[in-house]
Amino acid sequence: MKENIATVAERTVGCDRGVAFSVGGVSVQVTGANDCDVGLVSSLVPFQAETSSPDISIRVKWAAELSPGSGRLLFDSGSVWRVHDDESGLEFDFCVSALGMRPYKKLRVDARLRFATLEMSKAAFAGFFHSAEPLEYPLDELLIMHRLTQERAIELHGVGIVGPDGANNLFVGHSGAGKSTTARLWTALHSVEILSDDRIIVREDKVREDPVRDSKVRKDAAREAATQIFMYGTPWHGEAHFALPGRAPLQRILVLEHGRGNVLTRLSPSQAVAELFARSFVPFHRHEYIDSALAFLQHVAGSVPCYRYSFEPDQRAVERILAFRD
Repeated sequence: MKENIATVAERTVGCDRGVAFSVGGVSVQVTGANDCDVGLVSSLVPFQAETSSPDISIRVKWAAELSPGSGRLLFDSGSVWRVHDDESGLEFDFCVSALGMRPYKKLRVDARLRFATLEMSKAAFAGFFHSAEPLEYPLDELLIMHRLTQERAIELHGVGIVGPDGANNLFVGHSGAGKSTTARLWTALHSVEILSDDRIIVREDKVREDPVRDSKVRKDAAREAATQIFMYGTPWHGEAHFALPGRAPLQRILVLEHGRGNVLTRLSPSQAVAELFARSFVPFHRHEYIDSALAFLQHVAGSVPCYRYSFEPDQRAVERILAFRD
């Protein structure tokens, strides 16, 4: 019988090794018996963080070998991973053709995306255990992407540019739309920060904590903190290799497309939702995940000005945005 995921993952006190990282406001704690169990891949190192109450707790274990998931198949990527219904949540199998159908690692996550076990196959890694990287892509992104379905947040195909002079723009676009080109143009011309040139997490988050206590009523009563839409950098960069762990208030969203004249067209909220959803990373295998994403994008579209930007890839494209006023 399978051991409960939460029970296994909570058994972290006293483990020999541990590490934590945070992406897009989601904190992840990883524990295991060996250094290789908790080693961060190079892309995650800048996102390493301290946390006492992680959003996700992962326990890394080793098994002699792993069997394919037996639950209902929800999605098959056609390459490295597939996901099944598990009796208590989701079960991700990671496979390569050289090893046949048996997974080289397996991630089991509870339904609320809070606790997980990551099993590594001794048979698959025989002779080179210490070179194993449990958190290698795409596991890290899949984990965060699925967790975002539980929050007011979403991952978008975009480049997040902070500055200059306090301006923060998110340029979203499909592959080939000009995201990396846009990142290079802005950094060549101005002192800006590129949170990512390919994948940005947008979420509503607290601006400040402002507790109000009344000893006559309830000592733990607090006024709801003010919130704002932020964009966060991710480790998953594009061709220009920009990836920063910071965040910035989101002031404007521009849907990139190649064109002439650097033309900006304001999108209605419904148009913005459709454009953003088409450029989002959402697990489509459960309708509640889709419903959650659409509801959040409606909130974003009603809070942040959204435009279609038909641009030419030169200095004038940057100047057009800097001179523009909503």
